[in-house]
Amino acid sequence: MTPQQTSSYRENIVIRLAEIVVYPLSQTKFLTDKTTGEILLSEMGKDESAYAVGLTMKSGAELSDMSEDSLYRTGNLLEIISILPTEKGYLVSANSIQRVETTSLYHKDGIFYATYKPVPDINDLDEELQKEIVADVKKTIHEISDRFQSSEQFVKPIDSMDSIDLIMGHVMPFIPIELADKQNLLETASVRERYLTFLYILTNQKENINVRIEVAKKVAENVSKSHREAMLREQLKVIQEELNENEDPISGEGGYGERIENSKMPDEVKKKALSELKKLETGGNHNPESHVIRNYLDLLLDLPWTVEEKKSIDIVEARDVLENNHNGLEKVKERIIQHLAVMKLKHEKQGSIILFTGPPGTGKTSLGKSIADALSREYVRVSLGGVRDEAEIRGHRRTYIGAMPGRIVQGIKKAGTKNPVFILDEIDKLSTSYAGDPASALLEVLDPEQNSTFSDHYLEVPYDLSEVLFIATANSLANIPGPLLDRMEIIEISGYTKNEKLAIARDHLLPITLEDHGLDVDKLRVEDDALKIIIDKYTREAGVRGLKKQLARTARFVSERIVSGKAELPYIVKADMLKEILGKELIRQDEARNEKVPGVVTGLAWTPVGGDILFIEGTFMPGNGKLTLTGQLGDVMKESAQISLSLVRSRLANTASSFDFTASDIHIHVPSGATPKDGPSAGVTLFTALTSLITGKVVDPKLAMTGEITLSGAVLPVGGIKEKVLAAHRAGIKKVILPKENERDLEDVPEDVRNELNFVPVETIEEVLIEALGIDLPRPVVSYTGNHLTSAHNI
Repeated sequence: MTPQQTSSYRENIVIRLAEIVVYPLSQTKFLTDKTTGEILLSEMGKDESAYAVGLTMKSGAELSDMSEDSLYRTGNLLEIISILPTEKGYLVSANSIQRVETTSLYHKDGIFYATYKPVPDINDLDEELQKEIVADVKKTIHEISDRFQSSEQFVKPIDSMDSIDLIMGHVMPFIPIELADKQNLLETASVRERYLTFLYILTNQKENINVRIEVAKKVAENVSKSHREAMLREQLKVIQEELNENEDPISGEGGYGERIENSKMPDEVKKKALSELKKLETGGNHNPESHVIRNYLDLLLDLPWTVEEKKSIDIVEARDVLENNHNGLEKVKERIIQHLAVMKLKHEKQGSIILFTGPPGTGKTSLGKSIADALSREYVRVSLGGVRDEAEIRGHRRTYIGAMPGRIVQGIKKAGTKNPVFILDEIDKLSTSYAGDPASALLEVLDPEQNSTFSDHYLEVPYDLSEVLFIATANSLANIPGPLLDRMEIIEISGYTKNEKLAIARDHLLPITLEDHGLDVDKLRVEDDALKIIIDKYTREAGVRGLKKQLARTARFVSERIVSGKAELPYIVKADMLKEILGKELIRQDEARNEKVPGVVTGLAWTPVGGDILFIEGTFMPGNGKLTLTGQLGDVMKESAQISLSLVRSRLANTASSFDFTASDIHIHVPSGATPKDGPSAGVTLFTALTSLITGKVVDPKLAMTGEITLSGAVLPVGGIKEKVLAAHRAGIKKVILPKENERDLEDVPEDVRNELNFVPVETIEEVLIEALGIDLPRPVVSYTGNHLTSAHNI
């Protein structure tokens, strides 16, 4: 098949070359499929010569891929010299005539055809420089070949070549570089650039080979050196044994004996150390326990046994550190200051152990770090989450293989001081197993009356922990055993208000986020309105961990804009930009309903991530007095519903004469149905909903309530008042009914929230009905007449 002329363009069959790039003026061999080989044989039979366009397949492309994108568009016009059949197809020998560029490609019957045009060189290199490059190329190739044996056969033909293109075609197939780099070299039309690039590739290969050979030599030298040192060390050991000498001193100068005598160990501990040292001396180097004894002595010598310097507690400085590091939590910070003041008066003996409890992200661990900063002490943190082996606390006995001290002793060793601030993180995540109860092991650690003589199984001698300031953290108190909880003083961290979160985000989280992402206030600013939207619509938590994540997402978005040149500095994030930055709003806050429906009452609930409002809905239908409860209610809440129904039937049987309890079924539902709910604080709400249902009177949707009820009609106090009131304020509630004994808990509610709500403290259900439904229910009076119990209403 001869090249077909059509204007300045030509058309010919395409040979796809796998993993090779052919260069002009070079000869090549390659395998081709049977169909292509038979076409080339047919053409050679006609004209005694055949031509084809050789195009290299891109990396990763398969022969079955017939897309045009699988081929590079620049290749070579090949003159077929010979075709030999093989088992897999045909072996083709060809000469590369010239570089060509395809202008169009199409395939038919599994064969590509191409229209192409020649791509002439841009001759921008003078003859003298070309000769110098040829000389440098040959010199570099010879330097490379000198590194390898039997390379004369390959290099000898190069000496007779006076064209770099010839040398390139001869050498490039054997250079281990990326296929794309070889193709780029072929596509370079500038002679100067192509020749210099080829010289650079050769030079780079020479350097790589030199580096590899040097590394190989060093590895061989190191192996030989290590082998020689091992032999000498073994010989030295034999000589030392013959001379009754040891490799390292035990009792002599600089040995264990001198270090133990110069240490500040208590006498009891020093006696134990000397006893172990004697075992090491008498056992010799072949004693299998020698390394165990050495590890034990190292631990005794590394542990701090005395307090080098006691710094007086500066209460003013401690208060400043807490104020600077933490927004809000005023009562918590005040309680910490009081604890430090007691320590100062008691000469820094810690007294009770502090336990910070609260939802995730409220700053429990960071409060411990701030206390360490305020006291200028070392800070040690141990996570107890998932620990279920008593040995993690008390250590392993040294008779076991791989024995080590417990986490308490390891933490003291790490701190390097006897009085660090020691954080026991996630103490509520301890669990028990066949390996013992780690919570029970902590009893000795956290008891001020016992921890002055704490015993670690590995240490085997008492260690004084009374100077350590232990601070524990937990998300919930429910999983902490009673005896362990009794040894700690609980400081509850209920969470942050919206204004506190705003201050934390602005003063703490945002500067940290900017630093972590290589930004500053001159590059990124976030308006307060945008921070408020992030807090309300993109996070739902008592702490600020989720808020920090959303700020990080914002910083990453802005970083990409800045790097791409799409942002003007400073980039100011406004509230209306958050949808583009953070996507759709993630949190749907329940809000007070506007419609007034009998049987629907708004309650208040506590959740681990803060408070929430709760809608309790009731309806009735013909039946036989059955009560149905839905909404994943717990046992306590179901009992509250039964108590509420009994109260309604006993108190309103005469008042609601039109409602037949025995001929009606009542259904109570608490959305959201997929969320489990439990607790007694919905008693008041359930009672009010049932009363509204059977009387037909509606409750103001802007009224919310909480409280436990009894069969006698008393309203008992409940917990979580701060979180519940904040949820009511957030949902647009205007009035809150709560137990009278909880009135004192309103002191924990921020003043700005208290001023916007009307609180109604109650003691009985009669007061609830007057406030919620306007029903003045008389209180029952129970009296005895002979052997009969009678009741009347106290009007």
